[in-house]
Amino acid sequence: MHHIFIAGAGGIGQASGLILAEHYGVQAHIYIGDISENALSQAKIFIQEGATKDCEITTVLMPLDGVNEALTSALNACHVILDCLPGSQAPKLASWALKHDMHYANLTEYVAETEQIMEMAKDASRGFVLQTGLAPGFINVLACRVFEDFAEQHDINKADSMTMKVGALSQHAQAPHFYAFTWSPIGVATEYIKDADAVRDYKKMKVPALSGAETIIIDGETYEDNFTSGGAADLPEFFAGRIKDLDYKTLRYPGHYDWAKRFIDAQTDRSNLIEVLEKEMLNTIPSVEDDVVIVYSSVKGKDANGVLRQVEKSYKVMPSKVGNQTLRAIQTTTAGPLCQMAIELLENKYSGIVLQSQIDTDAFLNGDIVKGIYGGY
Repeated sequence: MHHIFIAGAGGIGQASGLILAEHYGVQAHIYIGDISENALSQAKIFIQEGATKDCEITTVLMPLDGVNEALTSALNACHVILDCLPGSQAPKLASWALKHDMHYANLTEYVAETEQIMEMAKDASRGFVLQTGLAPGFINVLACRVFEDFAEQHDINKADSMTMKVGALSQHAQAPHFYAFTWSPIGVATEYIKDADAVRDYKKMKVPALSGAETIIIDGETYEDNFTSGGAADLPEFFAGRIKDLDYKTLRYPGHYDWAKRFIDAQTDRSNLIEVLEKEMLNTIPSVEDDVVIVYSSVKGKDANGVLRQVEKSYKVMPSKVGNQTLRAIQTTTAGPLCQMAIELLENKYSGIVLQSQIDTDAFLNGDIVKGIYGGY
């Protein structure tokens, strides 16, 4: 029996609970924690009505600060925490995992919080898998696998470039912003403002967000991409010295980045730019359910004979059914990698800090949950 604590009863927490219920059935006892009783009630109903297998679900009302008796009891019972809360809460939840001898996995792209957990859990006996959602997460493991294929096919262990690109998009988009929200507005605003990590001339460096707009065609469809923060995970450090140029960019429909840049550049007060951008987007851009996720990675370089080669892989993920529920593409593509790593943690495959470059690419990309969502590699 696996006892799993999911922190956060929102869309990703609900999706994670349903995916695990479908995977484990009666072999799992899933605890869902949140500060909202209403959110907990909705999450429990969502999973119970969606699951085709029997699975025990327990809800835990979490206090705004500290812990209460119900939370302490749940943490004592569980083997792993899946952190679906805002990234600012990640160090707190990681400390709970350390105190209660649990595995831990999170989704956040927040760099400072990730570094804090790396320091506090560096000697942990349990596994602490960081940034294991979609971007960061799946895209980074995919990029590592593409590099492995490139190196094997061309008998070389370096490359000129590695690209990682992800777009969580609406299926339709209107002028002037050519965008609709399919996930967190504050997350979008944050990644548009904070600097991004990249590698240029074999060295890790910071590049300003939204400073590198380009056009790309993926599977016959035209998109724009641009630098955004967080999605590169630890790959700039891991590949520095072996890959000349490496970056992560977010995919959007043509025209969106022009709209975003015009608004950002017009702001004279830069002190709270993230909040100002979020407010503007919430007032002008709708949220939608009909979404699509585009994932693309490539590695390019010259082989031993001086011939320029490229290996690339792309995915297009639409909303799909899990059990009796239809999940949005952003839910499955984010929750799926988190749940896949939960399984590998519960099988005690990892201990200590686990970064995206350290994940077994074949086991992950062809694991039951990830393969069922993305189609395998």
